[in-house]
Amino acid sequence: MEFEGYDLIGDVHGCARSLEQLLQRLGYRLRNGCYRHPARQAVFIGDIVDRGTAIREALQLVRTMVEQGSAQIIIGNHEYNCVTYCEPAHPGSGRSYLREHNPRHEQQIRATLQQMDPYPDEWGDYLHWFRQLPFYLEFPHFRAVHACWDQELIQQFKARGLKDLSSDDFLHRSVERGCFEWTVTDRLLRGTHLRLPQNQVMQTAEGFNRHVYRTKFWEQNPQRHQDVVFQPDPLPEHIARQRLSEEEQRQLLHYDAEQLPLFIGHYWREGQPRPITDNIVCLDYSAVKSGKLVAYRMDSESRLDAAKFVWVDVDPADICE
Repeated sequence: MEFEGYDLIGDVHGCARSLEQLLQRLGYRLRNGCYRHPARQAVFIGDIVDRGTAIREALQLVRTMVEQGSAQIIIGNHEYNCVTYCEPAHPGSGRSYLREHNPRHEQQIRATLQQMDPYPDEWGDYLHWFRQLPFYLEFPHFRAVHACWDQELIQQFKARGLKDLSSDDFLHRSVERGCFEWTVTDRLLRGTHLRLPQNQVMQTAEGFNRHVYRTKFWEQNPQRHQDVVFQPDPLPEHIARQRLSEEEQRQLLHYDAEQLPLFIGHYWREGQPRPITDNIVCLDYSAVKSGKLVAYRMDSESRLDAAKFVWVDVDPADICE
């Protein structure tokens, strides 16, 4: 089927009621158990799971749309985390599971495991489905990836005949820090980051210590750490003002203005939805922190337009106490 346009939808995080409201606002209607639009297709940017109160319902809604052709989806870091948290490691690897079962990781996945616990077979099937979700999507006039578009890495990924987590070898190597598989997974699903200077540590709003911070991958000629930070937690002022070293400058990517429009999620934005640049939109507006569930109505434009955002304020019933 040829579609007249696409509706790109940000991180859902178990907010199924809000997602239904957003789809209805976008003109999708429930027919035979599936939300459909007569002329458009939805594109989900990943992170359907974790945090909200209706994770199972959100998964059912999204997967039905994907399987019946009214939507496409890419994998987010939270789907990847679910797979690796639940996947036993190879004997002799020094791990019990691919993702360590520590307090921080357990907190992130707790809501999903609790809500899916009564449905073990269904959960196993979703984990298998997550492994089939592509890391990115390319359309003739735009691109979508959960956190960061790295053209060089994506070309290498494609050259190896890869597109998802269906390879056991790729999946198990993706947790080995520093190898190609880890680099692809980390960059595309978590984005770019820099280490804090002089091995300093900052504490997040959730109370965890971090040695790195998330960075922009589009900024032209940044000079200081404050020019490239892109996360909800601000840098300590003395770090923000510090100049970037030449080595730190070399680590930064640059998605320039001549490239195709790009849609991402992941970064917990706030306020009025708007493009980051003329050709980059982040659709994650902190849904489960009393934020917004946001979509962008993409047609054939090459410069992204703030007037084409559509959103709903998240239903309080979707938010865990």
